Amino acid sequence: MIQRFDTKSTENLLPFNLLVGELERAVGEYAAGKITSPERLVTPLAAGGVMLSMPASAHDIAVHKLVNVCPSNFSRNLATINGEVVAYDAVTGVSLFALDGPTVTGRRTAALTLSAISRLRKTPPKVIAIIGTGKQASTHVQALSSFYPGVDLVVAGISRQEEEQFCARHSVWSVKPFADRDWSRIDVVVTLTTSKTPVYAETAVQGRLIVGVGAFTPDAAEVGKETVLASAVVVDDPAGARQEAGDLIQAGIDWSGVIPLGDVLKGTANVAGAAFFKSVGCAAWDLAACRVAREMIAGGKAS
Repeated sequence: MIQRFDTKSTENLLPFNLLVGELERAVGEYAAGKITSPERLVTPLAAGGVMLSMPASAHDIAVHKLVNVCPSNFSRNLATINGEVVAYDAVTGVSLFALDGPTVTGRRTAALTLSAISRLRKTPPKVIAIIGTGKQASTHVQALSSFYPGVDLVVAGISRQEEEQFCARHSVWSVKPFADRDWSRIDVVVTLTTSKTPVYAETAVQGRLIVGVGAFTPDAAEVGKETVLASAVVVDDPAGARQEAGDLIQAGIDWSGVIPLGDVLKGTANVAGAAFFKSVGCAAWDLAACRVAREMIAGGKAS
């Protein structure tokens, strides 16, 4: 039996300060063909849910994430995302350990957001707006608070009541309801919803970074067409984005002008003006998370 880590144990194995560095390394390896990560297999489930199969391999480790995303679970008081990530020895194929899938997804995605903010902004943000009140929003509040102590975090939900309940659950990080909807004071917007239609469609503004996370199918777009087309667009996974980034697909983006995050990290791409970072996810990022977990386990920091 391999060792399996629950939600809290997986969190402890994936500190954000280590995740950001390992993710940036993986972005470079993936771009250079040193990490193999085929297009994810999407299998429909009942009631609008999907099963996502995402394998990846490198010279030192291989992983397979199998998660189910079921938006209708919200009405059942169940988690929207369920599943696990299994890590394997890349040579023997022997199973090493298994991590909680939603926790891996949440933490490596939030770490990627941290990387995008640090690389695409000239100065640290003072005010960040989070759109969404689910698990990804919770993880992003943790990540953003840890990296930017003192930052003002405001959350926009479906209703004021939902915003206040979210803030009460995360009071340790001083997140507040975005009551005034005054976008002029916002430096970074992070969309973290399961909405099929835009939840953010403000005019693109120089110096404001939009991070689109929630939409991962061609028929879903969290960010409006006009905002997308007026922004410099950066994506985490160019191949995956062409198939899954509904925000870009529905906007009719000119793909020749889309900038891979790998180019930004290498310093070969300059992003100026309004910017939109689209994160679609990739099993290579899960592999990076498993590398961090492996080192933490080896160092006796598993709990």
